[in-house]
Amino acid sequence: MPVDRVRGWVVTLVLTLVGGVVRFWDLGWPTDQGTPIFDEKHYVPQAWQVLRNGGYEDNPGYELVVHPPLSKQLMAVGQWVFGYDPVGWRAASALAGTLCILVIIRVARRMTRSTLLGALAGVLLIADGVSHVSARVGMIDVFPALFVLLAFAALLVDRDDVRARLARVVAEGRITDTLYGPRLGVRWWRLAAGACLGLSLAAKWSGLYYIVFFGLLLVGFDAAARRAAGVARPFVGTLVRDVAPALWACLAVPVLFYLASWLPWIASETGTDRHAVGQQLPLGGPLGFLPDWLRGLAYYSTKVLEFHATLDTPRGSPHPWESKPWTWPMGLRPMLYYYESGTAELGCGSPSCVSAVMLIGTPALWWVSLPVLGWSIWRVVTTFDWRHVAVLVGYGAGFLPWFTNLDRQMYFFYMTPVAPFLVLAVVLALGEFLGRREQGLERRRTGTLVVGIYTGLVVANFAWLWPILVGTWITADQWNAQLWLPSWR
Repeated sequence: MPVDRVRGWVVTLVLTLVGGVVRFWDLGWPTDQGTPIFDEKHYVPQAWQVLRNGGYEDNPGYELVVHPPLSKQLMAVGQWVFGYDPVGWRAASALAGTLCILVIIRVARRMTRSTLLGALAGVLLIADGVSHVSARVGMIDVFPALFVLLAFAALLVDRDDVRARLARVVAEGRITDTLYGPRLGVRWWRLAAGACLGLSLAAKWSGLYYIVFFGLLLVGFDAAARRAAGVARPFVGTLVRDVAPALWACLAVPVLFYLASWLPWIASETGTDRHAVGQQLPLGGPLGFLPDWLRGLAYYSTKVLEFHATLDTPRGSPHPWESKPWTWPMGLRPMLYYYESGTAELGCGSPSCVSAVMLIGTPALWWVSLPVLGWSIWRVVTTFDWRHVAVLVGYGAGFLPWFTNLDRQMYFFYMTPVAPFLVLAVVLALGEFLGRREQGLERRRTGTLVVGIYTGLVVANFAWLWPILVGTWITADQWNAQLWLPSWR
């Protein structure tokens, strides 16, 4: 790790503060005539139910309660603090988005061993339109993004901790005592990663993908560590020493934390489908030995799964802002969350005015995704750089599973948890431009210039998009100037 620990934390906290100001700025605007916008209309009242009931929903809304409770429980905290108003609807999202900035700075710094590159990661995430808009609406996608990033951070710390433990064993001359290498004892950071994965699952079911992908990444980290330490049979040693504890950390712990988010529902009398046994489900039967709450939760989950499984694109009548995953890496089909037009509105300066909020990836960041991801794949193939492996796993976990059912309705906001991994991939590429100290002063200066110009371009692009990221009133001509591609309309 870099030795500038104090400076590293100063940089982290300053950039997090800047990001917090950007995320919270005029958070109460816009609204739909005082009501929530877009899918806030689902989640905001559900969070209010959670607040009113002490942690659970009791209005099935035609069985349209289709996600686990944690995100809405967190939104309920914001409503408890600020009230049932636009700031209260969105405060928890804005805080989660701000914390993502803090975490990604520390993650990038740990991966690159550079405070400068960690800071660049923070700046790029601040200037990412997807992350910005997701943190300013009362919707749920920013919460799994935070927990996934926290899980990733914990895995990186666990990786370093494992290697430090093995290094001590090597220094003591005990690495060859067995063919499989030493037992490593309790690994608290691995358990922390499992807890965060469970929280991501409790925030949105897509967290399940990260449990699978990160579990495989964890096993890969362990095998590589044992091999690097000189263990005679590192892969078998990983199977013998590490896999069973990894299953506990990456399966059992997430399930426990997922179930913990349902405790208020389990303790309730009026929770949605809480008493399905005896109503929708028969008493007794082959599964009668299970607790009624567990059978009720299984029934509830089956209804949710049925909703998601049948959420297909209607033939000839797609949702106007639906998109398919092959358009997501470059953000070719963004999401329009809010649109209002009017005349002579204050601050517009024109008879024809527009206020809009669009979930759109900052082009200077998202349009380089294909070459950047290609570079990461090249680095994995040629040098097996573990950093690029980790970033590709994180990116793939949020992207690849959506190709399994292309008939399903899908939207660009599904990429919210993926955005930090795009930023990390870009930062690793920028690190190559910066170069190493031994490459000479001129080379380093040229690399610094390139990195500075690119970072400035991303920030300038974000500033250009600002009006349609926050709903500022602009002229109709300015609105049309913001829509660079036909697919953005």
